[in-house]
Amino acid sequence: GDTVIPLYIPQCGECKFCKNPKTNLCQKIRITQGKGLMPDGTCRFTCKGKQIYHFMGTSTFSEYTVVADISVAKIDAAAPLDKVCLLGCGISTGYGAVVNTAQVERGSTCAVFGLGGVGLAVIMGCKVAGASRIIGIDINKNKFAKAKEFGATECINPQDFKKPIQEVLVEMTDGGVDYSFECIGNVGVM
Repeated sequence: GDTVIPLYIPQCGECKFCKNPKTNLCQKIRITQGKGLMPDGTCRFTCKGKQIYHFMGTSTFSEYTVVADISVAKIDAAAPLDKVCLLGCGISTGYGAVVNTAQVERGSTCAVFGLGGVGLAVIMGCKVAGASRIIGIDINKNKFAKAKEFGATECINPQDFKKPIQEVLVEMTDGGVDYSFECIGNVGVM
């Protein structure tokens, strides 16, 4: 009956990674999670008699899911679900990539590939970090207005150019961006 948020990176609180203040990459279920299985090596999903693997340890693209107990964080039942749902991955991943991992500096130029939830969180982080130029990149121009509300200084669509987008960015920025964030999960873009 608890209200919870699923966590892609679990927190067992016992392993050397959870106890280390410099990382949170819990290893307790990493091997089985990467295989699309529960910690006991089983799968709890089927469709028409065939096994369906768990996605990223959370399977949050489904209406119902089964996860390991350490892969959820209990939240206050009074918390507005339409807002706190973003804290499980999208906001923390994007914002954290800027502020904690890349440690973007004031005056930097940043490119953000993909203007969905993670990309918008990256833009927020870049703005807070004081980036002077935040270039939003997406093939869906309908996302540009929202990206600018979040702090993008300009937005471009790679389909509007005949040359590769990295060449466009090099020209736009007199040599390239200081930081580039891929927020799509597309290996070709990476």
